[in-house]
Amino acid sequence: MLQPPHSSVQVAALPAQRVPARDRDHDAPWHTEAVCRRDEAGLFFAPSKEPTAARLSREDAAKRVCARCPVMVECREHALLQPEPYGVWGGLTAAERRVVLARRRRRDLELKKATRATGRVAAAG
Repeated sequence: MLQPPHSSVQVAALPAQRVPARDRDHDAPWHTEAVCRRDEAGLFFAPSKEPTAARLSREDAAKRVCARCPVMVECREHALLQPEPYGVWGGLTAAERRVVLARRRRRDLELKKATRATGRVAAAG
């Protein structure tokens, strides 16, 4: 994503070896190991007025790049915590990230309600 776009879309056919988080250089930022640094930036971000079929094809190609990335989880969490409003990050589109964030918010609310209810029962008991 950090390189200028090229004229052709290229997706490697062989998956990269995933490096366990504990074996990585902890002094380097996660994105230095991102596979997308070597790929076309335009693959991860939509051009204006992109037709639906072209967008779906481009997003699928971007997700294939993400699937072989050793820092996919870190990238996804970054995009969810920021939140990144555009592009494919960590194998998820912006719309997919909105769904994940909505689910997390609902889960957090349910956990808070359950905790409050448990606290009231314990205090009354």
